[in-house]
Amino acid sequence: MFHGKINERIRLLFFIMIILFIFIFLRVSYIELVDYQKLKDLAEDLWSRNLPITADRGLILDRNGVVLADNITTTSLVLIPNQIKDKELVSISLSKILKVTKEEMDKHVYKKTSIERVHPEGRGLPYDIANQIESLKFDGVYLVKESKRYYPYNNLLSHVLGYVGIDNQGLSGVELLYDNYLMGEDGAIKYFSDAKGKKLALSEVYKAPLSGMNILLTIDYNIQKSLERELNNIVSMFNPDMALAIVMDPNNGEILAMSSRPDYDPNYYLDYSMEKLSRNLPIWASFEPGSTFKIITTAASVEEKIVDLETDTFYDAGSVIVDGRRIGCWKAGGHGHQTFLQVMENSCNPGFVKLGLTLGKERLFSYLDLFGFGEKTGIDLNGEATGIIFPLEKVKNLELATTSFGQGVSVTPIQQITAVSAVVNGGNLYKPFLVKGIAEGQTNSIIKQFQKELVRQTISPDTSATMRYALESVVARGGGRYAYIEDYRVGGKTGTAQKVQDGRYLINNYIMSFLAVVPANKPEAVLFLAIDNPKNTALLSSYTTAPIARRILLDIIEALNIEKQPNAIERVMQWDSEKYAVVPNVINKSVKEANKELFNFEVVYTGSGNRVIEQSPKAGTKLIEGSIVRLLLAD
Repeated sequence: MFHGKINERIRLLFFIMIILFIFIFLRVSYIELVDYQKLKDLAEDLWSRNLPITADRGLILDRNGVVLADNITTTSLVLIPNQIKDKELVSISLSKILKVTKEEMDKHVYKKTSIERVHPEGRGLPYDIANQIESLKFDGVYLVKESKRYYPYNNLLSHVLGYVGIDNQGLSGVELLYDNYLMGEDGAIKYFSDAKGKKLALSEVYKAPLSGMNILLTIDYNIQKSLERELNNIVSMFNPDMALAIVMDPNNGEILAMSSRPDYDPNYYLDYSMEKLSRNLPIWASFEPGSTFKIITTAASVEEKIVDLETDTFYDAGSVIVDGRRIGCWKAGGHGHQTFLQVMENSCNPGFVKLGLTLGKERLFSYLDLFGFGEKTGIDLNGEATGIIFPLEKVKNLELATTSFGQGVSVTPIQQITAVSAVVNGGNLYKPFLVKGIAEGQTNSIIKQFQKELVRQTISPDTSATMRYALESVVARGGGRYAYIEDYRVGGKTGTAQKVQDGRYLINNYIMSFLAVVPANKPEAVLFLAIDNPKNTALLSSYTTAPIARRILLDIIEALNIEKQPNAIERVMQWDSEKYAVVPNVINKSVKEANKELFNFEVVYTGSGNRVIEQSPKAGTKLIEGSIVRLLLAD
């Protein structure tokens, strides 16, 4: 019986040992077959180190593929303190090359860390500095390639593009709003070291960085370039407090160009104040619109059928009294008897007071709501303002009267151009936008596309057609005449708004603006231009902004390849208007005959002989008198 119990215990012990053996076998098999990679990675993490390689951010391009935000490769300094043999020598040498104190460099060299990125003095090193460090051949001192954002056109589109920080993260504008798409995935060079940080003789592993996605803008570089040039001219000529311009495609809300002054160079954003960096004036600035707002009052009046612009009339005596307050016309003595189309052409304040009071506050302010005033447009940029509109319950006759001609309300430039685009495009209010699509970084294939977004209908197509005609009439026969371009049917409206400070209107301090449409009969672009407190100029927007707008419109016509338009409103000539003449056909005529017919032009000859065999421009072309006509001669 005693031996039986011993045998039973031996069998139990043997059984337990078999179970343990099976468990150990299964566990080892699991580790070898299943958990091997995980444990291997954990082990490698203990003795591997990564030298980082910054990924390129995605490109930002205009609608035609012009690169507006690019990348350049720079060199940065990285230390591995445990590998540095003579820390004192390394600290002294690097501090001299980088022109920092030894104490500052000691903080990096003696730091208790596996890898130390020398920041900021070791980032983005020039080639000569990098070469000096490389020539020292110090253990534990590494130079790694690093991607840095680069803006090839400097200040161009600066507030829209924004800028990136030292670590390649977006800090404003499109760079910030689309940072998750633009940011790439960093790579690394992996090396191996022992517990003391000494580098092991094992092969390094290279992990390539992955570039970010590309952002495709609605911006047209050629139109943007025109805006930048003219804004620079404005600063040089008029020394304004600020200036801005926007160009929009009225048929979908795409922003074709946007800029303002003051601006900045995003390559050197640290040289500018936060105020200058953050204020994107076309969407942030809020001010009284002045006479450009009369477009909205007129559209509402036509839509509500309270006025026929061509048949209804108004007598302007020079001023009108509203609740005991005299509201004057800019023209002393007034314009006398005129149609409401002429009220628009002449920008006659008393006439618009009449329209506003006839509409009444409920109807007029309902159209302000319809056109989006007092709320953000929703453009894809940070920092948009809402403007200020009178609360309806506080609107009396005087507030209604001043609102009708753009005084007492505060709106933003993006609100104005969005609303006027709706006025001229058939009545459709579109949400403005800047980003057209997002593309894969390597192939540039589109992965996300943004389409036009209709907010609401504002006025009827018939009212819109009437307004297009009225705006063309303002340029052909009224205050916008200096924006006139022969054969291209430009529409527009000037604005001169007195500035307010501490509740009082300032003396001789105005914001002058111009809203233009081209071509007026079938709009392809709307331009808004504003100059805040221009100096050394007449205090009328027609003399200040309209000629500048005309130069931008000519560039828009070229960039968008806009064709000449028939049936334009005949221009009313002024004493200082540019006169046009039609180039006659002088081919096969003698030099004497050609000279006689081209008396309106300057003639330039090439070749020899007495007969004209070719001419430029062709016969039938309209040119400003005094322009050059070139003739090729032969016998």
